[in-house]
Amino acid sequence: MEPLARFAVQALMDEATLTPKPALVDARSSGVHRDLDLPRMLRSAASLRPTFDALAREASGQAPSQRLRERLAHIGRCGEESMLAATGGSNSHRGAIWIVGLLVAGAAMRGPAAGANGIADTAAAVARFPDRLAPHRSSNGTRACARFGVAGARGEARDGFPHAVRIGLPALGAARGRGMPEANARLDALMAIMAHIDDTCLLHRGGQRALDTAKAGARRVLDGGGTSRPEGQRALRALDAELVALQASPGGAADMLAATLFLDRCTAWKH
Repeated sequence: MEPLARFAVQALMDEATLTPKPALVDARSSGVHRDLDLPRMLRSAASLRPTFDALAREASGQAPSQRLRERLAHIGRCGEESMLAATGGSNSHRGAIWIVGLLVAGAAMRGPAAGANGIADTAAAVARFPDRLAPHRSSNGTRACARFGVAGARGEARDGFPHAVRIGLPALGAARGRGMPEANARLDALMAIMAHIDDTCLLHRGGQRALDTAKAGARRVLDGGGTSRPEGQRALRALDAELVALQASPGGAADMLAATLFLDRCTAWKH
C-alpha cells in the first residue's frame, strides 16, 4: 500500500509547488492565506503519509460498506490532527484528506488497473454511506453549501469526483498532447477545474461574486490559449489580482487538482 500513500503525498506537494496559481499558496507567495506558506504546506503534506497509508491498508480487499466508511473517517480525523500539528493549527489540507483520502481507498480496493473511473466510482460508493460517528460540527464548506445550495466536497465525492475525472484529467492530457511543459499542463488543468467547479472555499471567503470572478477568469485564461501563451498568462495575472483583491482563493479547485494528479499517477503506475 506504500506506493498509494507516496502518490497521494506527491500529488499534494505537486499542487502546492505549482506556480503561479491565482490567490493560492505557491513558490511566489502565500496568496491570500495569512496563516500558510509553501514550507508549511509541504510539511502538512509529508505529515499525511501515515494517514494515507493507513487508509489504503484499511480499504485493501474490502467492499464499500458502512463499517468501512466509518473506519476511514476515523483515520481521516486522526490525519487532521497530524496536519494541524505540522502546521501549527492551520487548516492546510482538510479538504484534501477527504478527497484524496477517499481516492486512495478506492485505489486500494480496486487496484490501479481499474483506471481513474473505476477508482473514483469505488471511492464514491464508500462516500455515499453516512458517517454516523462524525462530530456534530459545521465547517466553512458545509456552511457555504447550505447558504449557496451547492454540492461541495461531499457531493463531489458521492458523484464520483467528476471535476477530476471528467475535467481535470482530460485537460491535463490534452495540454500534454499539445506539447505543453508539465507545469503549464497542470496549470491548464487547474483552470479547467476552476471554470466549472462551485468552489466552497471561494463562496465562503467572497460569496457568489468571488465564485463568478474565478470561473470567468479561468475561462479567459483558457480562451487565451492557456497558461503557456502570452494572452493566457496575462489573463492568469489578472485573475490573480482580482481574487487577491477579493481575499478569496480557489482551495476547492486546488484539492481537485491534487485528486487529478493522484489519479494520473495511479493510472500510469506499472507494478
